[in-house]
Amino acid sequence: MSTLSKLEKRPTETRPSRPLKFSVLRLALAFAVAGVSDVVGGAFATVAPPIQWTVDAVTAALLFVVLGWQWLLLPGLILEAIPGVGVLPFWLLVVGAIAVLGTPRPRIGER
Repeated sequence: MSTLSKLEKRPTETRPSRPLKFSVLRLALAFAVAGVSDVVGGAFATVAPPIQWTVDAVTAALLFVVLGWQWLLLPGLILEAIPGVGVLPFWLLVVGAIAVLGTPRPRIGER
């Protein structure tokens, strides 16, 4: 049999290379929480750091509830706590990274 005929008989069904780890509803809810937090944090809470910290703690807690334990949420929480850095939309970037990359698992003891 020739190579061309083998290729013609190959199934043409396409599958995603990697299935989504989260449902579309969970990701939409996480993006909504992150977006609201970034807008509220950037517009209203920058005048008083304790308000900003409260908004960030509530955001992190809500994202942990929606997405489960994700290691990438912790650097986002730390970056949001640094004064002056919180004006960037870090929560949206963190949720986007989780949606695209998933959560890298620490490999302790593996070689």
